[in-house]
Amino acid sequence: MASTPQPNLTPAAKEYLEAFGMEPETLFFHLVAMLHAPAYRQENAGALRQDWPRILLPCEKDLLLASATLGRQVAALLDTEKPVPGVTVGKIREDLKDLVVFVRVDGKPARPEAGDLDLTAGWGHAGKGRVTMPGKGKLVDRGDGAYDIYLNDIACWRNVPKEVWEYTIGGYQVIKKWLSYREKDLLGRDLTSEEVRYVTEMARRLAALVSLHSDLDANYRAVAEQTFDWRPS
Repeated sequence: MASTPQPNLTPAAKEYLEAFGMEPETLFFHLVAMLHAPAYRQENAGALRQDWPRILLPCEKDLLLASATLGRQVAALLDTEKPVPGVTVGKIREDLKDLVVFVRVDGKPARPEAGDLDLTAGWGHAGKGRVTMPGKGKLVDRGDGAYDIYLNDIACWRNVPKEVWEYTIGGYQVIKKWLSYREKDLLGRDLTSEEVRYVTEMARRLAALVSLHSDLDANYRAVAEQTFDWRPS
């Protein structure tokens, strides 16, 4: 089992954690929470682009623990190797269960043997040197803040929230990037049932992350108001 990443701590950071009797992983998950707060990312966009963001540390132990708890939730949702109860396994949360549902548009059961899982909607193509290039694909705006994302002319993932479809990591739209590499002409085969289900799980993870944004922003504001003072006494 992979161990939790350990921050490379400065003497000051070690002193900070020792004052609260906390382990380094608590600080790591606090950093995760800070970096995924939309308000923090907006206000520190320039520093993030230069790879020198300033992370605020709370001056209260309870606030540090609360922030780390949020960071653990974010980390769990981003770790696609581990199931998340209520999101990818078990009883799916009410706010997620109707999202990103794979269907045939005529309502009939999918028939993989008949090509229903072929990804041929034009999400990706081979460019110069066989480099995969993103394509336009096919998505239909439902008019209710969500899209239907098509694999082909007869099957789609229904009810994909716009915030989920547009969610980026590392500057790339997560779902669109995944699809672009799996066009049948590039992959050489149709999708498996597991891969179709993976898209639903991936999108629900992103939806759960989006649902945390208000809590992450509130956490960031709370830390900003009660920041640890690094000045020597």
